[in-house]
Amino acid sequence: MSLTVAVQMDPLDQINVAGDSTFALMLSAQARGHRLFHYQAEDLNWSDGRLWAKAHPVTVQPPSTPGARDHYCFGDPVSLDLGDEADAVLMRQDPPFDLGYITATHLLERIADRTLVVNDPASVRNAPEKVFVLDYARFMPPTLVTRSLEEARAFLSQHGQIVVKPLHGNGGKAIFKVEENGLNLSALFEIFNQTWREPHMVQAFLPDVAKGDKRIVLVDGEVAGAINRLPGAGEIRSNLAVGGSAEKTELTAREREICDILGPELKRRGLIFVGIDVIGGEWLTEINVTSPTGIVAIERFDGTDVAGMIWDAIERRVAER
Repeated sequence: MSLTVAVQMDPLDQINVAGDSTFALMLSAQARGHRLFHYQAEDLNWSDGRLWAKAHPVTVQPPSTPGARDHYCFGDPVSLDLGDEADAVLMRQDPPFDLGYITATHLLERIADRTLVVNDPASVRNAPEKVFVLDYARFMPPTLVTRSLEEARAFLSQHGQIVVKPLHGNGGKAIFKVEENGLNLSALFEIFNQTWREPHMVQAFLPDVAKGDKRIVLVDGEVAGAINRLPGAGEIRSNLAVGGSAEKTELTAREREICDILGPELKRRGLIFVGIDVIGGEWLTEINVTSPTGIVAIERFDGTDVAGMIWDAIERRVAER
C-alpha cells in the first residue's frame, strides 16, 4: 500500500535530525514507498468545504556527515488538497498548545472523515498533556491545578517540597522546584500569572525523579517500548531536550497496569502515537498526544522498530476506512 502523506510540522532545517521522532517517521514512510509532503500549520487554508496547504514534496535521508544539513530535499510547492489528495496527515508540529495549534485541529477535523489524521485532531484538542492525565488521578502524584498563591502555599505546607510548571508547557521548560521554606514561591506565581492566563500545575516533588523519568510509547493502545530519561547534573528535569540522558529500561508491574488501563481509551480516541511519562515506576505525570517523542532512543537501546509499528497502525486504519 502506497500512501500520500502530508506532514504538518516545524521547519525541517531546524530539527535535531539525530533524535527527532518526526524525521524517523518520515524516513520509515519513505522506505515503505509512501509519498511525503511537508507544510507548516500556518500554511493551512479553507474555503467552501475544501482544506488545502501550500506543501512541498519532500524526500529525506540521513545526513551525509554529522551536523550536515542535507537531510531533506524539497520539490516545487503545490496546493495540496488534504481531504481529496492525501491519505494521511501527520500533525506533528511542536507545542505550545496555543490558539494556533487549536485552530489547526479544528481545520483538520473537517477532513477527518476522508483523510486519516494522526493523532485524531478532536482528541488532541480535548486531551492536552497535563489535563487529560487528570482522568487518571489515581496514578498521579498529589496534584493541584490553580492560579492561587494561597492554595499553592497550603499545598506546599502539606507536601513539603513541590514542583510548579505551566499547564500547557512542553519539553521540560519552566519547571521549578520549591523547597519547604517556600522562598520565591510568591515571586514565581507573580511571573506565572503574568505569563499565562490559565491555571498552573503544582505537584508534590518526587525524589525518585533522580532515578529517572520513564517515557513509555504506546502505538494504537499497545506498548511499543520505553526509555528511562535521567536528569543532567544539577537538574531535576530529565527531558532529553534540556540535557537529560537516556538508558535502557523495563516496565514495572505498576507501569504495565497503567498502560493496560490507558491503552483501550487511547485507541478509541484515535490517539495512535502516544508517549506517557512515569516517575519512580509508579507515578503517571503526563500523557503526551500532541507531538510525542522517544522512538529514536527506544530503537537505539532495544532495536524495536517503533516507527514501523506506527506505520503498520496507520496503514491498517487507512485500509479500514
